[in-house]
Amino acid sequence: MAAMFNRFRTVLAVACLTVATYAAAVEFNGEHPDTYVVKKGDTLWDISGRFLKHPWLWPEIWQANPQINNPHLIYPGDVISLAYLDRVAVQPGPRTEAPITGIPLSEVEPFLKNLRAVDSFEELPYVVALEDDRMRGSSGQMVYVKGLEGVQPGARYAIVRPTIEYVHVDRTACCDIFQNHDLDFRGARIFADYEKWWTAAVVPDKGSERLGYELAQITTGTVTRTAIDGMEASTFLVDDEGREVRQGDRLIPVEAQPYDLQFFPHAPKQQFEYGRAQVIAVADQMLYGGTRDVVVLSVGARDGVDNGTTFSIWRQGSDVPDRVEYGMNRSEDLFGEGARVRLPDEFSGHVMVFRTFDKVSYGLVMDGIKPTRVGFELKHPDAPY
Repeated sequence: MAAMFNRFRTVLAVACLTVATYAAAVEFNGEHPDTYVVKKGDTLWDISGRFLKHPWLWPEIWQANPQINNPHLIYPGDVISLAYLDRVAVQPGPRTEAPITGIPLSEVEPFLKNLRAVDSFEELPYVVALEDDRMRGSSGQMVYVKGLEGVQPGARYAIVRPTIEYVHVDRTACCDIFQNHDLDFRGARIFADYEKWWTAAVVPDKGSERLGYELAQITTGTVTRTAIDGMEASTFLVDDEGREVRQGDRLIPVEAQPYDLQFFPHAPKQQFEYGRAQVIAVADQMLYGGTRDVVVLSVGARDGVDNGTTFSIWRQGSDVPDRVEYGMNRSEDLFGEGARVRLPDEFSGHVMVFRTFDKVSYGLVMDGIKPTRVGFELKHPDAPY
């Protein structure tokens, strides 16, 4: 497993390019042979990371060569020509083995969380009670679901739980603020004295937008009996290990393939306005996460983000008082804008998107030199600052 993430770090190494121009020229990483023969066990990111300074440029490089029918399918035995800095050509070899692809799902799936974001969930069927009037249910037990009218016995569903509401306040109304709110068993916001300290309330106005509700998958099961003969709830058998089911959990059809079978790391399609693309949550954590943790990002498909999009993560530079020039014996609140110094952003690590929804996406932290925190900025993977 350590070797796997060392390969990831190779792909996600930071190179020195200006933020404004992001050159797409082919640059090789030091000395290289004139040719390279693809070996069994190689991967596209291994090869790119070995020879190119900017490995996420490999799609543009290889797609520019018409003799490569499909740059996602390189086979053991293919000969890659590296003789010219502005040309990468592939001479086909024997097609006797499976092709070399991107990052296979099997290498990242153990770290993924089965989470999704939706615009609403109130219309979904929900658990209204549990077998023997239990408070919680687990594998092998029955739960009773309202809203499955017309569904045939044998239908498979996943039980999901609304856990967080994500809200964005646009800078035209105030400033970019990404908030998340914990939800109770009904899916309603928690407003109470005992509200967790890391959540906050945002009063909706014309400058705010709901990014979505997060649904965490709890377990799966099968409809065994529909609501008939005067009954108002369907019977549902929980038949998979997972977390305990409770009243208020929702049901959605089981997805046959929730994740891509492979991922191709690449740079984002656009540079976002500063403060627009941020880490807005860390799955199963409060504020901080590290390598192999899942994080929620404030940008999604509508922003041009797709699976494989790779960002660098940055701690925003602090705004500190200049006590040397303006005095030491003053409260920090008394330092105005002209008496403060904005410090540079600090690099934290890299994140690769593995699941994309309209307004948010989920990413896996691939490497890092410091913990990733809620509120950290997302930039092009080659951003120098």
